[in-house]
Amino acid sequence: MKVCMVTSSYPKYPGEVTAPFIEEIAAGVAERGHEVHLLLPGHPDLRRGAVERGVHLHPYRYAPCRRLAIWGYAESLAADVEVRGRAYLAAPLALPAGLLALLRLTRREGFDLLHAHWVIPNGPVAALAAGRRALPLVISLHGSDVYLPERKGWLRPIARWTFRRASAITACSADLARRAIALGAPAGRLTVIPYGADPQTFHPADPAERERTRAELGLAPGEPFLLAVGRLVRKKGFDVLLQALPQVIREAGPVRLVIAGRGDLHEELRALAGQLGLGDRVTLAGAIERDRLPALFRSCDVLVVPSRHDERGNVDGLPNVVLEGMASGAAIVASEVAGIPQVISPEVNGLLVPEKDPAALAAAIVRLLREPPLRVRLGQAARKRVEEELNWPAVARQFEQVYIQVAGGGR
Repeated sequence: MKVCMVTSSYPKYPGEVTAPFIEEIAAGVAERGHEVHLLLPGHPDLRRGAVERGVHLHPYRYAPCRRLAIWGYAESLAADVEVRGRAYLAAPLALPAGLLALLRLTRREGFDLLHAHWVIPNGPVAALAAGRRALPLVISLHGSDVYLPERKGWLRPIARWTFRRASAITACSADLARRAIALGAPAGRLTVIPYGADPQTFHPADPAERERTRAELGLAPGEPFLLAVGRLVRKKGFDVLLQALPQVIREAGPVRLVIAGRGDLHEELRALAGQLGLGDRVTLAGAIERDRLPALFRSCDVLVVPSRHDERGNVDGLPNVVLEGMASGAAIVASEVAGIPQVISPEVNGLLVPEKDPAALAAAIVRLLREPPLRVRLGQAARKRVEEELNWPAVARQFEQVYIQVAGGGR
């Protein structure tokens, strides 16, 4: 089958951390023997070959200057809450350029179907091209694309129009699917396909590697190590984690928290850590290349995922960090929101706590720090679930089944 995917975000170079799940989905489908082409906006930092991991990449130009090269790549939203002003200026350039590039590509290549990632902004462009070329359309929902029309009424008719032109819709969590239905997505066309992780890249550590990584972080022997990973935006809940940390220290002794990620809230979180007297206990590590992340997952004592609804109601779909931590055999404490309860079963392969509750979060962290056998048991069960079902080959098979349903056997 010949598939054309449309996206607005993608890792800008191998190992970069922008929307790695899009690359894994595309590469997984290609690995199953399908010819995958991917249309994406150009970016000044984009350094990819014409074909990588079996995926044909087609960047298109739209911005006359670097200042307006802000379409996609997690740069259009400020703290994942509000559209940046410059994104409104870029939209009249990027949307027509994307549609023209897609029409040219579909005329030249002759695809069996189109697959748009994010109903907003890529869905309408793909729907117009699908109608022009008489191709079935699959739309995949990832989180912010549902939040935006929920928040901005003028986007709702656009999302509804797009949903009705899709042959199939996928969502990474049941929560996201429910919200899409409320926006007008036909329930009968929706399939929930959770993300996966690569159990070869993310796997438990041997003791020597663990100690080496901890020494590189400057940890004292035996010092408890808490890890949190994600963009520094409100919905990741890192402010709640910082508020929980004084209680953790009081009840479990000194710990080190490393928050790996970049974003608009870096200075705000640094200031909060200072106000709480945590300056020497918290490291805001900035962006970490993906090839360094597995060692961090393998070396932490507790992986904390304090996701929450932000003040505008935005929330994660299903954070990749949860799945990658599971594959690494980490002991995980996470918020009971969005798609997280689909993959974390309380007391089986992790612990869940209410969102925005620093006391409950601290209590769960302290429990894991005090009970090493529980950490081992939860981590082993989490790893097993990734090996059996929550991995990228399994995800690719599910997308393949959706393709077959909407396009038949293809060519």
